[in-house]
Amino acid sequence: MPERLSATLEVESASNDPMAIFLTISCLDLLLGQAEVGPGLLVRFVTQMGLGALVGVLMGMSAVRVINRINLTTAGLYPVLVTAFGLLTFGLAAWLGGSGFLAIYLAGVVLGNSPIAFQRGVFLFHDAGAWLSQIVLFVILGLLSFPSRLPEIAPQGLAIGAVLIFVARPVAVALSIFAFRYTWRELLFLSWVGLKGAVPITLATFPLMAEAPNALKMFDVVFFVVVTSALLQGWSLPYVARWLGLQLPPLPEPPVTLEISSMRHIDSDIVDYAVSEGSRAAGRLVRELALPEGVVIAMIARQEQVIPPQGRTRIEVGDHVIVVLRSGTRPLVDQVFARERSHSHDLPSMLEFPLRGSITVCELEDFYGISMQAPRQCTLDQAIRQRVERDEVAHGTMVQFGDIALRIHEVSPSGLVEQVGMVILPQESRPVDQQDPAKT
Repeated sequence: MPERLSATLEVESASNDPMAIFLTISCLDLLLGQAEVGPGLLVRFVTQMGLGALVGVLMGMSAVRVINRINLTTAGLYPVLVTAFGLLTFGLAAWLGGSGFLAIYLAGVVLGNSPIAFQRGVFLFHDAGAWLSQIVLFVILGLLSFPSRLPEIAPQGLAIGAVLIFVARPVAVALSIFAFRYTWRELLFLSWVGLKGAVPITLATFPLMAEAPNALKMFDVVFFVVVTSALLQGWSLPYVARWLGLQLPPLPEPPVTLEISSMRHIDSDIVDYAVSEGSRAAGRLVRELALPEGVVIAMIARQEQVIPPQGRTRIEVGDHVIVVLRSGTRPLVDQVFARERSHSHDLPSMLEFPLRGSITVCELEDFYGISMQAPRQCTLDQAIRQRVERDEVAHGTMVQFGDIALRIHEVSPSGLVEQVGMVILPQESRPVDQQDPAKT
């Protein structure tokens, strides 16, 4: 399944929970006569969502600052600190009258997208906690359900399930994400994902706790619909993805993992690249990779072996390449290990990437999908010195080559260009014959 579609499914399922909880509680209050349809319900919605979002974002940002500034002697205390911030976020939002569920969700989004100390350990701890919570939740929900009661509500459950599967969800998906230029195949797949998981059944316990009329029947109907959706749609998702042409082969599991306990004061990343069929790096020697300045291959894991990388080491399909890189060079390194169909427009424009002057034009064009309009056998040093006068080979001089511009950063005493900065030019700054034909 394409990464964009997979991410949409994850975000959609997570972000729907606060709204589903609000709607459930509001409908329950309406049924019990504790609320009325009108401005009061709208004020409650704005208050809960507004305060929940504000508290969640602010607490998430505060958590990032505290986690990266505090110096805990035991690495295992970092997950405990993150958990404490989560509980504090939920409680503070609820105390102020906001949605604690939305607050903790947004705090998690902020934390998950920020570099924090002992990040991998924190993620693993909370991933294990989430699985344990789901197991306990399903056991409790199983104790509340009685299969002997399901045949009685089967006709209502089948009717509601049919409306949800074939009408409500397709319409909701189309209205929600049609403007984001998803293809009809992706829209159809998102519509077929269905209603599964513990959240709908958990929400059905709210009427039971409130002792609402027909609460037991509502719980049984929701349970029946969720089970029906899981049986009908859940098992068929891989086949539907394959039928729609959206399935991609899974990446091979890494034979080794690399754990970094803290990177809080270092502007760098350690990335595991899985080399798949069609990758630009597949079959290349390490010395042939046009890696940016400041990027080092630390290790290559191949099946059960760990291979110390050398210039003559050949990268093969199925390898896991552990790369140490400065965070600003990540887009370029991604291109080196990407499939050959990606092009320079996948790189951010007007952002400067450091490169060695010894990299050849052919390596740059092959790995980054760009066109330099220069002899392919030349190094960047030679290509620059062919374009400018000898006295212009100095720090700060910029030379344009088709899709890109190279800025000289370092020159040796003998006049060789040792380091340059590469800038991907926007379409309007490129020569006419290099621009997108659809835009010219």
